[in-house]
Amino acid sequence: QVQLVESGGGLVQPGGSLRLSCAASGIILSINTMGWYRQAPGKQRELVARLTRGGITNYADSVQGRFTISRDNAKNTVSLQMNTLKPEDTAVYYCYCNEGTPLRGMYDFWGQGTQVTVSS
Repeated sequence: QVQLVESGGGLVQPGGSLRLSCAASGIILSINTMGWYRQAPGKQRELVARLTRGGITNYADSVQGRFTISRDNAKNTVSLQMNTLKPEDTAVYYCYCNEGTPLRGMYDFWGQGTQVTVSS
């Protein structure tokens, strides 16, 4: 089992910045992809950004150029730097990871979520 603990959410004014962090702990053989999803009220959970162990990134079109994802493979952590925040970025942000190997099995894990509110 892998536990993911997020930190860094909060209230920020439009145009401001926040940094989210997530640390993985537990029984870890190999964390493959790590990333962030978000869910706004009344909407489905959506991908924000993800980063493979080898360094390949994917961003949602809505955050491209404003958000930057990074990770530390040695520490099993992932961060999301969010700049030029907009009210539509308001959501609960969830840390995600895929852990395991093809031989042992690969599994998805989620954090408990952290609230990001962008409002004046």
